[in-house]
Amino acid sequence: MKNYSTLREIQKDLLAGTITCRQLVEFYLKNIDEKNLKLNAFVSVYAEESLQKADEVDLKIKSGNYGKLAGMVLGIKDLLCYKDHPVSAGSKILDGFEAQFNGTAVQRVLDEDAIIIGRQNCDEFGMGSTNENSNFGPVLNAVGDHRVAGGSSGGSAVAVQADMCLASLGTDTGGSVRMPAGFCGLVGLKPTYSRVSRWGLIAYASSFDCIGPITKSVEDSAILLEVIAGSDEQDSTVSTKEVEAYSELVPEKKSYKIAYLREAVESEGLQPEVKAATIAKLDFLKSQGHTVEAVDFPLIKHFLPTYYILTTAESSSNLSRFDGVKYGFRAANSKELITMYKKTRSEAFRNETRRRIMLGTFVLSASYYDAYYTKAQKVRRLVKEYTDSLLENYDFLVCPTTPTTAYKIGEKTADPIQMYLGDLFTVQANVVGLPAISIPNGEDNEGMPIGFQIMAGAFQEKELLAFSNAILV
Repeated sequence: MKNYSTLREIQKDLLAGTITCRQLVEFYLKNIDEKNLKLNAFVSVYAEESLQKADEVDLKIKSGNYGKLAGMVLGIKDLLCYKDHPVSAGSKILDGFEAQFNGTAVQRVLDEDAIIIGRQNCDEFGMGSTNENSNFGPVLNAVGDHRVAGGSSGGSAVAVQADMCLASLGTDTGGSVRMPAGFCGLVGLKPTYSRVSRWGLIAYASSFDCIGPITKSVEDSAILLEVIAGSDEQDSTVSTKEVEAYSELVPEKKSYKIAYLREAVESEGLQPEVKAATIAKLDFLKSQGHTVEAVDFPLIKHFLPTYYILTTAESSSNLSRFDGVKYGFRAANSKELITMYKKTRSEAFRNETRRRIMLGTFVLSASYYDAYYTKAQKVRRLVKEYTDSLLENYDFLVCPTTPTTAYKIGEKTADPIQMYLGDLFTVQANVVGLPAISIPNGEDNEGMPIGFQIMAGAFQEKELLAFSNAILV
């Protein structure tokens, strides 16, 4: 069977009778059997269940009554609830826990006849940029020698990269869809905050978390967003704005005004090949008739501090519910409640997660609340106002997705600051709540993929997707 890149190609062959959904699932299951032991992208594979679902979808196709996603074999990140299936957020602390309901995004893809083939590895509670911070071990990039996949949705990206499924649903709190997509040569979309319901997403930082697709094509990202977006009575923070026809992919303009962040493109920390590929893309955009201009963003140095102060504070609060009392892992030989809390959380949370919880607890403490948390909220507002002002004059803001391509496993873990710097260009979209996408932009000298990031104004996903599709060459 050929390696499909888009759902459109699959549905064309399904309707022609060239293939069946069962054959598709068997193809992906075979790839999982051959590749997953090394790459560690999946932590659970639903072989029999997915084959049964494939047979059901095949019958629907024969009857002519099938959903938008019929033929899409999908993986879901281990942060999304899928009823009666384990969900652990990559953590020992949720050992043995099964989801009691379907998250809204999961339910919506099922309603449109997507076939969920398995649960994918991720950094614990989404805390990480390399997918090395998982109870299930690190995920390896399918390209290069022992390279990271990017995080936290590393398993979701590698599964698509290595043809173990057509697409994945990941989550993005500071770049966790876009960074692994960039590292793996894929398309990763972070929607506007509130565009997609967070019901059924295990929270890391509630005012930053977004569910988004990782795909081989912009058109598949568009159709997935079309399905999962929209109002939801279970989530009071979700937008009630109408869901547009994202999958039409027709640009509204022939030429756009595009700004690139001067500090990002001219940064000394930028890998030379990434810089060259970014400049080449900017030159290409100019050749296509677009206006491309450099802009200064004086607050860029505040992106990471603002992001890490606020997300760690929210994680301290959100993760307090995991205490070993009602579900999941509980430490043995604890004779009193407080001791049980301490032992359970010390034994079950990994180093990076404990670090972020402690940082968050510190910045929320009475003595430091105003000095750190309140100040970070003020800076967040300033970053948003400045970003919005730029997008009043420009259609898109662009920059590299990451400063470097995927590095070796273990290369950054000894120095967390170096790992955090990998998020430098992606966190802005989460801090301000705007949509952003990473698309492939060539390779470095060792064949490792390079990503190109495009950010648009709030709820401008339709134009963002159409533009991204038009410039993806």
